[in-house]
Amino acid sequence: MSEATGRVALVTGASSGIGAATARLLAARGMRVVVNYLHSAQAAEEVVAHIEAAGGQAMAIQADVREPTAVDAMIERVGAAWSGIDVLVHNALTPYAIKPFQEMAWAELGGKLNDEIRAAFVVTKAVLPAMTDQGWGRLIYLGTGLSRQPRAGMIALGTAKAALTQFARYLAQELGPAGITVNVVEPGPVAETKMSHGLDAEQTQRQVAATPLGRLARPADVAQVVAFYAGEDNVFMTGTTAAVNGGMAMY
Repeated sequence: MSEATGRVALVTGASSGIGAATARLLAARGMRVVVNYLHSAQAAEEVVAHIEAAGGQAMAIQADVREPTAVDAMIERVGAAWSGIDVLVHNALTPYAIKPFQEMAWAELGGKLNDEIRAAFVVTKAVLPAMTDQGWGRLIYLGTGLSRQPRAGMIALGTAKAALTQFARYLAQELGPAGITVNVVEPGPVAETKMSHGLDAEQTQRQVAATPLGRLARPADVAQVVAFYAGEDNVFMTGTTAAVNGGMAMY
């Protein structure tokens, strides 16, 4: 029996890609998993079915993580069925514009910044009471290598995720005495995700050529790092950022 058995993990944006891979892996390691989604009910239920077929426990819950009432209702439902959230994996990706700064309106840049931090703020506020009460918790936020390594047209996402990373560092400092670790996972380009579908074959090949390990990350590669941060073995890492990019960028 896994030592993680009984822990409850909330994975936001878990109906596909990195979120789905993370939900499946955490369940395989003995956690009960909340598969949060916004629009893709069928895909989220498929993740739950996969977990249950493998002997795990999961439930799918729709909630816009930018909205406090929706998030509070989700946490209340989880609490009634299981208990408070022990592990938060905040993976949900809000929409953003892909364009040069000179073509961008403030609503596009400022709106993405607001959505990114609002979602992190709302969902973190909701899960912290249970974590602080028990003196144990894991907060993991999904960032992006674009917050360090700019790429054309990605200023909105890169700037917003850089803000998220700093937000996480401040939480790590504040919540450490309460037994809560806070870390960020920053993937480079990841195959089999919505973002990767926007790249043509030539762009993908350039990214592969720039990666010492010779391929793009897969969702499961990122999930492995998230799962380490989420687990009992991570007793002394907080305020850190893990780059999962196959050596494409080294820092």
